[in-house]
Amino acid sequence: MPLLPDGSEKGLRGYAEERGVRRRIGMAPPAREIDRHAPYKRIATEEAWTFPELVKAQVDYLNGPDAPDDASLRMAGMFAGLPRLQAMLTDIGAGRLAHMDEYGIDRQLLLLTAPGVQVVRPGDGTALAREANDRAAESCRKWPNRYSALAAFDPRDVAGSVKEIERAMTTLKLNGAVLNSHFQGRYLDEPAYEPILEALAGHDAALYIHPTAPYNAPHYAARGFFGALAGFPHDVWLHAQGLIFSGAFDRYPNLRLVIGHMGECMPLNLYRFDWMQDNADGVPGLRGGQPAVRLKQPVSYYFLNNIWITTSGVGWEPAIRFCMEVMGPERVLYAMDYPYQQSSDEVAAYDAMAIDPAHKRMLMQENAERVFRLGIS
Repeated sequence: MPLLPDGSEKGLRGYAEERGVRRRIGMAPPAREIDRHAPYKRIATEEAWTFPELVKAQVDYLNGPDAPDDASLRMAGMFAGLPRLQAMLTDIGAGRLAHMDEYGIDRQLLLLTAPGVQVVRPGDGTALAREANDRAAESCRKWPNRYSALAAFDPRDVAGSVKEIERAMTTLKLNGAVLNSHFQGRYLDEPAYEPILEALAGHDAALYIHPTAPYNAPHYAARGFFGALAGFPHDVWLHAQGLIFSGAFDRYPNLRLVIGHMGECMPLNLYRFDWMQDNADGVPGLRGGQPAVRLKQPVSYYFLNNIWITTSGVGWEPAIRFCMEVMGPERVLYAMDYPYQQSSDEVAAYDAMAIDPAHKRMLMQENAERVFRLGIS
């Protein structure tokens, strides 16, 4: 979701430009035709949505006298001022299905878009998460062959989050949970949020950590970088590494974490993570003075056993092939990043990739079915 300082719609590449007109720059894929008879379903696993009541709650808080200094909340206000974007985000019905048909997408996994319920007034987030999950579940029931969804929760309300994760997974039959990274500068690796991790693991719910603008980050904003150019990936990197080094995956070996945008480039650094592991591993006093945590495994182990990545926004064969080689073809999932980034040429580029056919079927379909327990093959 690239952002421009003036908040203009041109900052939303693939959306705000006129449909069918795109800048031909850099690594953008060449024009191709989508394979309408591909030997796989296309399951897109990071597809954004929202609803008007949540947007209103975000804007009301932003404009109120008690608004915090939070770049994510300001980002919500900017998005709220883009009517065409809002029309696409709030449609989880027939209009979105028409776009999916245009791009050859068989199924979308719906994720409540950043910054979600985590930036509304304290006390309002859990009720809005319940409303979001009810609405997502309704679309899944109405179009069971086209939509699946991840559950929203407000981690600031730990007890409410635990209850909502349970309800979403058992009553609503959703397919995991989504967190838009930090919540006013807090992260799930902190001890106060341990019950949320326990609930996710206990209910076999994969957690997707999606980016948001970094908290209180003037150096990013001053350079136009608090979006996808730097702030988004850096914040998810901090959150994911925090979970690893907190020992979360040692305590909950079945906990599944999903990270978009080619794992926010982290797979490229696995060698260095292992080499530098002792910088944080076994160090006392971290996370506000907590006792030392000594990991049972090298960092790379958790990427190969507990973490999956999606290709959202990175339809680039060299990166996809590298991650498949390093992490295994079973750990890379297709995503489009609708409506922020959408391109028929990019979909067609996946069809043309020189990847083993079995691995491509895993990428486009089977890995999503397995990680998110879709059960639709």
